Amino acid sequence: MVYSTIPSFWLMIHPRVADWRARRGSPYSLLIPAWLTMWVMMAVVTWRWRTVQLYSRPWSWIPAIALFAIGIWLYKQAGVDFGWKVLGGVPELDRRDREQRLITSGIRAHVRHPVYLAHLVEMFAWSIGTGLAVCYGLTAFAIATGIVMVRMEDYELETRFGVAYREYRRLVPAIIPAFRAQR
Repeated sequence: MVYSTIPSFWLMIHPRVADWRARRGSPYSLLIPAWLTMWVMMAVVTWRWRTVQLYSRPWSWIPAIALFAIGIWLYKQAGVDFGWKVLGGVPELDRRDREQRLITSGIRAHVRHPVYLAHLVEMFAWSIGTGLAVCYGLTAFAIATGIVMVRMEDYELETRFGVAYREYRRLVPAIIPAFRAQR
């Protein structure tokens, strides 16, 4: 439930980056309580279906565990050139104008948004492993909000990096990795 709200957290940030940067004090003083409120709202909305199982098979945890491992690997690869501050959105919200660079190496040579891919893989792992209808519903919610987030983030990165990002976007897929020889 909490994990499915991560794209929603970013939906609070990306459309209003300039507003958050112009704000006095830390934007997180509003963003974190708003995100916690989302958790409560999601719990209330999904409570009724928390025990509805589409299936219950112990062997379904085998592919789920494989997906968890892939998701963890993707998160690790996504953090190689970024670090926790970048993954946590600090550059987007920081008022100080710091030099930023477009990173297109490592996992990002194959997929533009590896964190969203990792998030999606983890959501599918929970769904497949538990067989809970609510997990599948939350995965669908994460996909819908993730699609919007990828578009917003692409727009923001194009604004920040211009032609270099447009060329990168043309060559590298957003979510489904392209594993091909590097040129």
